[in-house]
Amino acid sequence: MSVKRFHLHLVSDATGETVSSVARACLVQFENIEAIPHLWWLVRTQGQVERVIAGIEANPGMVLATVLDNGVRGVLEEACRHMHVPYIPVLDPIMAALSGYLDSEFGAQPGRQHVLDAEYFRRIDAMHFTLAHDDGQLLHDLDDADVVVVGISRTSKTPTCMYLANRGIKAANIPLIPGIAPPPELLAAKRPLIVGLTKEPKSLTDIRRSRLQFLNQADETDYADLDKVKEEVAMARRLFTLHNWPVIDVSRRSIEEASAAILQLYMRHTGRDAVVMP
Repeated sequence: MSVKRFHLHLVSDATGETVSSVARACLVQFENIEAIPHLWWLVRTQGQVERVIAGIEANPGMVLATVLDNGVRGVLEEACRHMHVPYIPVLDPIMAALSGYLDSEFGAQPGRQHVLDAEYFRRIDAMHFTLAHDDGQLLHDLDDADVVVVGISRTSKTPTCMYLANRGIKAANIPLIPGIAPPPELLAAKRPLIVGLTKEPKSLTDIRRSRLQFLNQADETDYADLDKVKEEVAMARRLFTLHNWPVIDVSRRSIEEASAAILQLYMRHTGRDAVVMP
């Protein structure tokens, strides 16, 4: 079946994170469709919007926008009407619904969600903590973590922790190594939520073999032997069960999905109804 390609212009008066996320979430629902993205960030002046319009004229296609300034937005909307290309202000339905529900007018300050507020610095602190506590480092202050992720090699511990850190969660990760007891600091930790990550042994074996090949190392080792990997997975699961740690199987989950599951567990662990969105 042929692939349908189209130009997609993503226009933002800030960093473009919101409109990019919306576009990705929608596009994955369509098969045999390939968007050719054109990214226009920090569009806040007349000159900048004119460059965007020239780009749309050169490659006509749908426009998704998060532009709040009425002047800039008006120029862009009028140009899109003139070119007969769809202009979709993705925040409008949500902002209108919130305004009606709250009986309150909303502002139009570009990039307001990226103001250097307390939440921003909380995320930076979480990133520093997570980087410092990657792969079992600096165990002396493990109890300062919000979440500790535990698992055998190649169960996506580090990227999961980095995603959590970007949400303001101080996340440490500790590898489980065959023949070596878990560190006492892990077993003594009282404050953090401790979560075990596991993966289907065959998938894990394939990933490890690919990793060894990438490093130009022999893949005929216990590290990538299916029977040995099965033993590792079983060992880890026994440990998780012994300490009543919740377990997340990442075999068919993306980093985002695994992290979302951990965030839900963390909410219950802390007795909160919601995690503050970054």
